[in-house]
Amino acid sequence: MDFETEWKTLGKHRVRLHATRGFPTDTMHTVADLARIAIENNMSARARLVEVIYRDPDKAYDIFVGTTMSEDRRCAAQLEVAIATVLGLLPEQITVTVNTVEQTEVDLNFGVYERLLSQKIGSVPPIQ
Repeated sequence: MDFETEWKTLGKHRVRLHATRGFPTDTMHTVADLARIAIENNMSARARLVEVIYRDPDKAYDIFVGTTMSEDRRCAAQLEVAIATVLGLLPEQITVTVNTVEQTEVDLNFGVYERLLSQKIGSVPPIQ
C-alpha cells in the first residue's frame, strides 16, 4: 500500500495526489482544487487534471493534465503563474505539463476517458 499516494475525484476529474515524502497534505488538496478550476475555465472540455505531485526537496508542485486537444498546451505557462500567485508561491514552484493523446486512443465515455488518459500519460499502469 502506498501511503504517499491518494486518489481524489473533483467533478469529472479523477486525480492522483502523490507526495515524494509523507502523506498528501491539505495544501496538495488545495492545489488540486485550484488546478481543476483553472483547467475547466481556461482549457477545452476534453482537458482533465490527471496527477499532482509534490516534490518535497524542491518544495514544488508538478501538475499533469491530459487532453485530446493540442491547443490546450498554450495555456500552461499562464496557468503556472496564476496558480503560483494565488497560492503565494514562486512561478518556478509550479509546473503544468499538458500531455496530448490522440482521440482514437481513448474512449470518450465518462470514467473510461479519465482512466485511459492516466494510462497514456503513465500515471497509472494499464489494467491487465
